[in-house]
Amino acid sequence: MFHSIMESTSIPCTSYTNPYLKSLFLLSHTVLTLLLIMESQHCLSSSPKMLILPLKTQVIPSGSVPRSPNKLPFHHNVSLTVSLTVGTPPQNVSMVIDTGSELSWLHCNKTLSYPTTFDPTRSTSYQTIPCSSPTCTNRTQDFPIPASCDSNNLCHATLSYADASSSDGNLASDVFHIGSSDISGLVFGCMDSVFSSNSDEDSKSTGLMGMNRGSLSFVSQLGFPKFSYCISGTDFSGLLLLGESNLTWSVPLNYTPLIQISTPLPYFDRVAYTVQLEGIKVLDKLLPIPKSTFEPDHTGAGQTMVDSGTQFTFLLGPAYNALRTAFLNQTSSVLRVLEDPDFVFQGAMDLCYLVPLSQRVLPLLPTVTLVFRGAEMTVSGDRVLYRVPGELRGNDSVHCLSFGNSDLLGVEAYVIGHHHQQNVWMEFDLEKSRIGLAQVRCDLAGQRFGVAL
Repeated sequence: MFHSIMESTSIPCTSYTNPYLKSLFLLSHTVLTLLLIMESQHCLSSSPKMLILPLKTQVIPSGSVPRSPNKLPFHHNVSLTVSLTVGTPPQNVSMVIDTGSELSWLHCNKTLSYPTTFDPTRSTSYQTIPCSSPTCTNRTQDFPIPASCDSNNLCHATLSYADASSSDGNLASDVFHIGSSDISGLVFGCMDSVFSSNSDEDSKSTGLMGMNRGSLSFVSQLGFPKFSYCISGTDFSGLLLLGESNLTWSVPLNYTPLIQISTPLPYFDRVAYTVQLEGIKVLDKLLPIPKSTFEPDHTGAGQTMVDSGTQFTFLLGPAYNALRTAFLNQTSSVLRVLEDPDFVFQGAMDLCYLVPLSQRVLPLLPTVTLVFRGAEMTVSGDRVLYRVPGELRGNDSVHCLSFGNSDLLGVEAYVIGHHHQQNVWMEFDLEKSRIGLAQVRCDLAGQRFGVAL
């Protein structure tokens, strides 16, 4: 028998309006020894002050993980998964972490051939949420499709994705067990109907953990006022820290404010982690791009989103073309351009080079700096180019500029991906609505926090 959550029931954590930019990242087939360090607050009652949770990366083909409409349709997708237990008694689940989505959800249909599904009938702490509940009526306002009321008067959610995948089911709550801590009353979608364009690959996880700034995202419900992460550029490991980092041992952070608007606009994602991009430099020289190019228009199109769930960085056409031209001019004497109009990596990266397989080290490449309001992010060395896996032309490998053209994907936004966040301490100050950046060595940062990376 399912238990109906009453209107007086509330989540025992303070919910912030701007929580956290997701946990991340990487382009490796290896297990990511990423450590999630959570400095508990009152919502994790009787739990330790520090909680460590291992995360893994897995490479999943296109279509295997449903992507929300504002997510880019990648041909190669690296997903970050976390294993935990849910319910009473606990059931093992594996969830893909996605900072571009709000509602976390689990496969709840036992008839589907998933290795791990969540069975709500086995959990005595599982509670359904009626459509009259404030959770359903007030906290689902940022869902792309409004929550509805099913025939049993339960809150019903339908999620539709850019790759034509979809899922629907009921909102519910249950206990999530993370390490030795029990987080009760966490709201998620118990999905009994899931359509995927790649069901074989989609079956590798139990569901999805939404991590954007929406009211019902996982981090919003946990209620941490500040969090940070750092991705190592050498061994594809890193750390994610929820709470105050006290980064006094490192270089000072430069902060850029999060952009928020109160008026709904058709092409502006109000719960994304949006900052203001103001310019782009190549070799420390500012490109001649009008600042208006980076300003959202009256429809909201043109916002700049920091998304650790996106692998690379994508720029709208005018900015991308200026960067492409400048980078091409700077590298014409040291790199051979791939002259193949039929090859565009991931549908948006059309500046690619041929590098001999015998050449183990790339030549010195020009740096590319993204200039934000109050802060900068510099991309240098091998991170400027990306070797396309499995792509060979005779005795040459193919390397592409790790910036793509959003226009080629039909996406009306700038997206800053995790590939360019390596060895950058990223602090998300939710109370002051800002993001702090500092160039650091993430392996040394891990040592300072007692984490061996």
